Amino acid sequence: MNQSRSIALTVALVLLFITVIVGGFVYRITQPRVMTDAEMQLNGLFLHSAPRNFGELDLVDHRGEPFTRARFEGQWSLVFFGFTHCPDICPTTMTFLDEFVASLEGTEVEETQVVMVSVDPARDTVEALSTYVPYFNPEFVGVTGEFLDVHRFATALNTPFRKVMLEDGNYTIDHGTNVALVNPRGDYHGFFKSPLDLGKMKVTYRSARVLWDKAY
Repeated sequence: MNQSRSIALTVALVLLFITVIVGGFVYRITQPRVMTDAEMQLNGLFLHSAPRNFGELDLVDHRGEPFTRARFEGQWSLVFFGFTHCPDICPTTMTFLDEFVASLEGTEVEETQVVMVSVDPARDTVEALSTYVPYFNPEFVGVTGEFLDVHRFATALNTPFRKVMLEDGNYTIDHGTNVALVNPRGDYHGFFKSPLDLGKMKVTYRSARVLWDKAY
């Protein structure tokens, strides 16, 4: 009888040990992959060693509401500078960002905001953006404002742009195509370098979020 109890106890302990080991393994593989800075850069995400405060904003969104720095606080934001008359890069990037958001899971979706800031405020009025931006995703935010205010913001996020005259008298805008990453404190956290890749952007974005959670 005692021998039977001893065997049963031994079996129970072995099973408990196996359960703990397997449970720990399953937990580890279900956690987000945390990449090093070097790995993230190889995959297109460049994080600043110290997030940058880009100051206050005096812009307006596609619904006619004020768009200030406070609109970035409490969530992660992907900021793309483009314009509605852009023939290829802008619609391609906006479509990509819609696919990216759709690939996120759980609270990632609720905590991720996509903002398109127009580098052509002369033509991209609130009305123009209200038609253009929701076409790609009704949750996306379009932003415009006075030229100098937009230019200052774009400069702070390392996204240069300039007007280029065309032969027919019209013009286009030559602009940077990276996607800036703004953290929940409303600071410039880094940027995703183009060309963008869905798989790489997803794993680097998750790594950046995990590192932020550990630090703050």
